[in-house]
Amino acid sequence: MSTVTLEKIDVLQRMHEDLQRALQKPIAQRRWVMVIDLRKCVGCHACTIACIAENKLPPGVVYRPVIEEEIGEYPNVTRRFIPRPCMQCDNPPCVPVCPVNATYKRADGIVAINYDQCIGCRYCIVACPYNARTFDAGEHYTDGTPERSPVEEVPNFEYGKPWKREGDASPVGNARKCHFCLHRLEAGMLPECVTSCIGRATYFGDAEDPEALVSELMHRPNAVRLKEELGTKPRVYYLL
Repeated sequence: MSTVTLEKIDVLQRMHEDLQRALQKPIAQRRWVMVIDLRKCVGCHACTIACIAENKLPPGVVYRPVIEEEIGEYPNVTRRFIPRPCMQCDNPPCVPVCPVNATYKRADGIVAINYDQCIGCRYCIVACPYNARTFDAGEHYTDGTPERSPVEEVPNFEYGKPWKREGDASPVGNARKCHFCLHRLEAGMLPECVTSCIGRATYFGDAEDPEALVSELMHRPNAVRLKEELGTKPRVYYLL
């Protein structure tokens, strides 16, 4: 037996192979899903910081917070960390409340926002039961200092288009949220939160591919989804 077959393939390598296979299919035949193993999450917030850096998020805009939860009663107390990206719901409450149809669901299941169309009414922020949306008020980290950092003037490339923060131009004044790093997916790369997780606690792939890692994980008996009783049908699963 060769050395290669004896070595365990890193989950990142497997997920990358899963991603490349999914991208060969028509967009309507993909179903992007994220699985987060809460037993492996150590609350380091690396995913949160990596997401901020990847999407050049301003103050007050967070796509992937990590919620800290205390479990048990003294003296038998422990902590659990729950990363909470957008759930990319199959029945998203944020979509029908948008008066200008700026929020919509793509054929691959990702709930996206058309920044050019968004009027900043924030109805979608109120409608989301997961608090997964935030508002871009146009702030900068260097506000109040003698000079604005050039880094904050560099555009981000969400949805495959450069967005430069100049005055009140989009995405300033818009609702914003996680989009599974759509710009990375379309370039053949995994979401930034997946690659930055130090504990390999976040998994991503196409649920329509029976060979994909996520297809196995999402059907485990310890897999749950948040607030399923609301009928939102979230595409983010958690392993307890």
